[in-house]
Amino acid sequence: MSRFEPPVNNKSKYRPKAAKLMDQVHEVLRYHHYGKRTEEAYSRWIRWFIKYNGTRHPKDMGKAEVEAFLTHLAVDRNVSISTQNQALNGIVFLYREVLDLPLADDLAPARARRQPRLPVVLSRDEVQLLLAEMDGIYHLMARIMYGGGLRLMELLRLRVQDIDFGNGYITVRAGKGDKDRTTLLPQSVRDELARHLERVKHLFDRDVSEGAANVWLPGSLAKKYPNAPKSWEWQYVFPSKSLSKDPESGEIRRHHVNESGLQKAIRSAAKRAGINKRVTSHTLRHSFATHLLESGTNIRVVQKLLGHADVKTTEIYTHVLQQNLGAVISPLDVL
Repeated sequence: MSRFEPPVNNKSKYRPKAAKLMDQVHEVLRYHHYGKRTEEAYSRWIRWFIKYNGTRHPKDMGKAEVEAFLTHLAVDRNVSISTQNQALNGIVFLYREVLDLPLADDLAPARARRQPRLPVVLSRDEVQLLLAEMDGIYHLMARIMYGGGLRLMELLRLRVQDIDFGNGYITVRAGKGDKDRTTLLPQSVRDELARHLERVKHLFDRDVSEGAANVWLPGSLAKKYPNAPKSWEWQYVFPSKSLSKDPESGEIRRHHVNESGLQKAIRSAAKRAGINKRVTSHTLRHSFATHLLESGTNIRVVQKLLGHADVKTTEIYTHVLQQNLGAVISPLDVL
């Protein structure tokens, strides 16, 4: 079994100024520029850890309580190994970065079991049926996801400058693991995407004329480039129709569209198409990888397009290919 390996954080210690523990957690997470979803996940696990131990303060707990909580997740809650690791990482962050307290390196909770699961993959015909049931902006978004193998949030966080029409690729910035990569910009979507960006530009120009042009920038980029939030190249490719208030800064900005709209559109399209599989937005990414391998694309190339750190992660799609039994004849059919 794999050992737990919480991420090493070599950043200088920051002492939070907030009085309440969870406010301190949020303060330190934002100081170190952790992503919003990481902040939400770590905060959720820290609250759960405290609640599990009867609301005792974490500074009064240690190795035994952490092991008991992680064991509870694996044995009683039957969580996956990745979920258990995420919980551990959140608790380690609490002790090392917020409380500045040592936490034993030899934690030995019961391990969550890794259950092999093959991804749901659509055939090429099923992809066509699915896309045929979609229209408008969601049709374009789904085609880009399938054509480039993007994760849902990678698609939604695309900026205008990430689209390279000349070279035919998309740059995914700060993807999973905070890594950048390039992937395919399908030829078949380029004209439609260009027309879409023209409409987005009109929306942006209106925001500029009304003094409302503003977009969120990661980390310290907003301070380093103060005019960037009002620059065209930094705007989202798929912006929201309305302005909204940033819950952290209070600024009025135009965020990207909400992920739930595309998710619902894909599920509804799959139902109308009569596809009897559990189809999600991520199914398009799985299908992208499998179809590339089917067509003879080198697995290392697919690995880079998907942004996998280890080719073993990509190899799951070779197992899907092995399930393609179209050339095998059942013994019943030769009786």
